[in-house]
Amino acid sequence: MHIKQLARRLNVSARTIRYYEEAGLISPRKHSDNQYRLFDERDVRRLQTILSLRAVGISVEDTRSLLAELDRGNEDGVLHALELQRSMMFSQLVELKNNIETADRMIQRLKTNGSLAWGDIFEWTEGAKRLRELRSNWRDHWDFDRQADSHDERVRGQGPGDEGRRFADYSTALQLVVDWIDPRPGERGLDIGTGTGNLAGLFLERGVQMAGIDQSKEMLRRCRSKFPSMETKLGNFLAIPYLDHSFDFAASSYALHHLDEEQKLLALAEIRRVLKPHGTICIADLMFENEEARGRYLERLRREGDTAFVGWIESESFADRSRLLDWLNREGYLTQAKQVSELLHVIRAVPVRRGY
Repeated sequence: MHIKQLARRLNVSARTIRYYEEAGLISPRKHSDNQYRLFDERDVRRLQTILSLRAVGISVEDTRSLLAELDRGNEDGVLHALELQRSMMFSQLVELKNNIETADRMIQRLKTNGSLAWGDIFEWTEGAKRLRELRSNWRDHWDFDRQADSHDERVRGQGPGDEGRRFADYSTALQLVVDWIDPRPGERGLDIGTGTGNLAGLFLERGVQMAGIDQSKEMLRRCRSKFPSMETKLGNFLAIPYLDHSFDFAASSYALHHLDEEQKLLALAEIRRVLKPHGTICIADLMFENEEARGRYLERLRREGDTAFVGWIESESFADRSRLLDWLNREGYLTQAKQVSELLHVIRAVPVRRGY
């Protein structure tokens, strides 16, 4: 078929087709006599692929790379790229919602007072800017893709060095999370930082519909191999790739301490966004009851000469439990907490008003 026929078939302009040809994404053969472009069904499918990738915001350059992956038969690479794109779009969506909220505050102030206090406006916009920076500044300093194959051995205390101490009472804490949430069959739950799916698997055993997110594609690959029916998405605490009010509960284990203190509170707000009004939050993680407890614990380790463990703790960002509970209480949750071992705590938060 000729270019005009293809354009009509796919409902695009001939100019668009020429653009992708000039960009090297499509290479139709040409008639030997008049050099007119001739497109076959293979070209149709390729152009459909290009248009689909571009429609979800993937750049021309990245589209070229993905087409090369498809040509090599590497559909896993394309899947990862699409998951990255979806994750980025949700980050943009969360940022857009925050900008809308800031604009709403400005409009309401103007309606109420008849004028704008530009000092307040600047403070609001600076706050929105700070939230944007907090979301974009997170980095994987731990190389979780590399750790994926050994993760389950490590959490069972079979890793090198102090791994046993780091994951002491791991199974006990995960079971406590499940017991405290006490889900009903058919409810839908989210496991944030799911890793290889160990916590989510306990919920699946109770007939719960589980989804899991993680920023590591290799962790998610292991998770899917263990729990093929479980929905997994690439994402993190700061931009959860689900729409508002999607889940009956959200749980997390051994993940929150990978955020700094400001990001932790931002993560709690993001968790609340994706929960239904009655949604419960339950988190198991390494943390301290408060800053005083942190200081006492580190001082004891120093007296004992355990400098390696002190260095590890100081390199991480273990939460101040009292700060998390204070935020949850101020946001209208009833909370409870339990210290499972010297570093491991579990907290649960239930909205005061349950239901819609």
